[in-house]
Amino acid sequence: MGLGAPELIIVLVIVLVIFGGAKLPKLAKSLGEAQREFKKGSEEGADEEKTVTKTVIVEKDVDGPKA
Repeated sequence: MGLGAPELIIVLVIVLVIFGGAKLPKLAKSLGEAQREFKKGSEEGADEEKTVTKTVIVEKDVDGPKA
């Protein structure tokens, strides 16, 4: 249940009519930048989560078992 070639062509024609030929490169550029920023933010979030997890594990090891 994906988009086939006819559906994609219809969507592209509608986008072309709505935004016009002159604005499409700007639109594509802004979409690319937004996607890049999203990936960068999600990677930073994953890295931060790993750092926090490692810190918690190290702090538990340093404190040792509590009696």
